[in-house]
Amino acid sequence: MILITCVDNNMGMLFNHRRQSQDRTLRERILKSASGKIFWMNHYSKKQFKDSENYINNSQNYNIDEHFLSKAACNDICFVEDCSVAAFEQKIKKIILYKWNRDYPADFYFDIPLSEHGWKLISSEDFVGSSHDKITEEIYVK
Repeated sequence: MILITCVDNNMGMLFNHRRQSQDRTLRERILKSASGKIFWMNHYSKKQFKDSENYINNSQNYNIDEHFLSKAACNDICFVEDCSVAAFEQKIKKIILYKWNRDYPADFYFDIPLSEHGWKLISSEDFVGSSHDKITEEIYVK
């Protein structure tokens, strides 16, 4: 699977069961990259894509399921905001991190230690978001 998630400078993802931040430009970028591919997320993440809800609801390529990490196939894309991914690391062939480049309060963290587990950074690109002056896309593979 291809895993997509958003993190702060300390790999934080959530604070008090809420996402740290969100960005309209980032959502558009994620949906564009998922075009034509099978895309998975849970109900919590679906709320973030409410502007694209008609598109997601009427497309057979988008799947909303609480057990999406278990159900995703090898080339499927999974957008993760509020669940642990460490148990699924063997299924992951690529990790795309979107970094907010900020220190936010966090109490839930991305739980794959990238360099310690042999993940290699193959690409890094900064772009301007709708709510962040700089968002960094980092792509990792083994």
